Amino acid sequence: MPTAKPRVPTPPTTKPRLRMAAVGAAFALAASVPVATYAALDDPPAAAASGAVGRGEPYVETRLYFGTERSDGGPPVTEKRFLAFVNRQITPRFPAGLTIHDGRGQWRDRNGTIERERSYEVILLYPASEAGTRDPRIERIRTAYERQYAQESVARADAPARVDF
Repeated sequence: MPTAKPRVPTPPTTKPRLRMAAVGAAFALAASVPVATYAALDDPPAAAASGAVGRGEPYVETRLYFGTERSDGGPPVTEKRFLAFVNRQITPRFPAGLTIHDGRGQWRDRNGTIERERSYEVILLYPASEAGTRDPRIERIRTAYERQYAQESVARADAPARVDF
């Protein structure tokens, strides 16, 4: 007697339009989930984006931008003079460390002229719990540079950070 082959059910066929709608809905859902998850994080965006959520301690990252052209017509601040300023004014106030980047910058001065100049960016990291005591130190650095080198300003940018050494 011949044996009967077991019947394997075949998946139902779906119409192309229905498949496209399902794929589109899945894509929309997947695209919205990371945004909702990211918005719920209480950590700084840089930490969340790097995957280091929860790593490190709460710190403040302060960036100071020092121009080298002088508004009084004096000679530009040389690298040697800038590093002497760092040694005299910044290092004693932040002996744990700092980072200096060379740069090229531009900004609009008080007269509306766009000034382009060589510049330096100094990055300072310090515990968030010390922000109150560090702020006056940073302001003294800014004021000293403005006075010594006839600068209209030294730009400052502060941001929360999570830091692990």
